[in-house]
Amino acid sequence: MQLSSSSFSDGQKIPGDYAFCIPDPAHHVCLGRNLNPQLTWSDAPAGTRSFVVICHDPDVPSKGDDVNQEGRTVPAALPRVDFFHWVLVDLPASLTSLKEGEFSGGVTPRGKSGPQAAHGARQGVNNYTDWFAGDNDMRGDYYGFDGPCPPWNDEIVHRYVFTVFALDIDKLPVDGKFGGPEVRAAMQGHILAQASLTGTYTLNPQLQK
Repeated sequence: MQLSSSSFSDGQKIPGDYAFCIPDPAHHVCLGRNLNPQLTWSDAPAGTRSFVVICHDPDVPSKGDDVNQEGRTVPAALPRVDFFHWVLVDLPASLTSLKEGEFSGGVTPRGKSGPQAAHGARQGVNNYTDWFAGDNDMRGDYYGFDGPCPPWNDEIVHRYVFTVFALDIDKLPVDGKFGGPEVRAAMQGHILAQASLTGTYTLNPQLQK
């Protein structure tokens, strides 16, 4: 399989239009347009009955002590964990692309609704659900796509890995409020092929070149 995007190229910077947050010299960051990027895939194997799309950031700090704290940085040596930005399942086998902004067109405080989505698909919750759990203005269930917003004081540039999976089943066996870990587990034994596309993003002024 192959996966590509007209929104950004593999290994290149993700434009701010597809980010949850963009740089703001006065306040470090402000909210972005938060559009989901365009995606196109091809060469799915025979027997494909549905697709799953996942976007995750493998570079999220495992400890939040230094995150977005004045006068401090998130050290590059800190162990990193996965943060899921998009979990989309049950896309029909006849589908070969997703349009820019089709699933997200701005930041929605308290999260977008779900799980039902375009094309008869279902969307899981992303990890902003956990991130904003203690914020009275923003907490809620964040279904669907929400783009990059890495710590503005992180010493590393974050990677955002978009992966499409071709499955041999029509409907993934997950129900209720599911997320990335549940989808990864449910796909085991059903993946016929997969393809990935990686973009990068940072809000650290010292790394923005």
